[in-house]
Amino acid sequence: MTDVVLPCRNEAPALPALLTRMPPGYRAIVVDNGSTDGTAGVARRLGAEVVTVPEPGYGAAVQAGVHAAGPADGVVCVMDADGSFDPCQLPRLADLVRRGAADLATARRRPVGRGAWPLHARAGNAVLARRVSRRTGLAVHDIGPMRAVRRDALLALDLRDRRFGYPLELLLAAGRAGWRVTEVDVDYHPRAAGTRSKVSGSALGTLRAVRDMSAVLAR
Repeated sequence: MTDVVLPCRNEAPALPALLTRMPPGYRAIVVDNGSTDGTAGVARRLGAEVVTVPEPGYGAAVQAGVHAAGPADGVVCVMDADGSFDPCQLPRLADLVRRGAADLATARRRPVGRGAWPLHARAGNAVLARRVSRRTGLAVHDIGPMRAVRRDALLALDLRDRRFGYPLELLLAAGRAGWRVTEVDVDYHPRAAGTRSKVSGSALGTLRAVRDMSAVLAR
C-alpha cells in the first residue's frame, strides 16, 4: 500500500472526484489544516484517513501526514488536493522510487486548459527553480506540489520549514544529500470549482509563497 498525503484547507468541493480516482493500492491521508468548509467530514465519508493539524502552514500539514503514513521504509506520495492533479498519474512518480531509479520523484507541471497555471505563479516558480538548480546542480524546472519519496529517507532529512518554503527546502536538502532527483511530466488542470489556491489564486498569495521560499534560500 502506498500512502498519499493530501494537505487540505477548504478543499471539500474537490475531494469527491479526487478520492474516487485514487489508483488501486494507494491510500489517501487527508490532512485537515484549519478547514472551515467540512473538508474533514467529506474525507471521512469517502473512506480517507483524516489527520487534523492545528498549526497553520503547508509544511506543517505535509509533515503530519508523512508521520501518519507507513510503513517506515515505504514510498509515500504528496499531492495537492485541489483537483489540479490526477491521482491516476501518481504511479509515474512512485514507481521510480520503488524500483530504485530515483530517490525523489517530483512533478513537472504541464498545464491542461486555460487558466490552469496563472502567469504570475508560473513566473515565480521558474525563478525559484533556476535558483535551486544553480545552488544544487539538480536539473529541476518546477517546485511542484506532487512528489514521491521513501518515508524514512524523507524524515531523516529533518526538514524544518512549516510554511510554503517546505518544497524548496526538500529540494535543497536532497541536493546536499546527493539524492537522485527525477522530474516527471504530469498534467496540471484548473483547480476544482469552489476551491481557491492559497498560492496561485492571487498575486498576494504567490508573493507570500515566494517570500517563504526566498527565506529558505537565504539560510
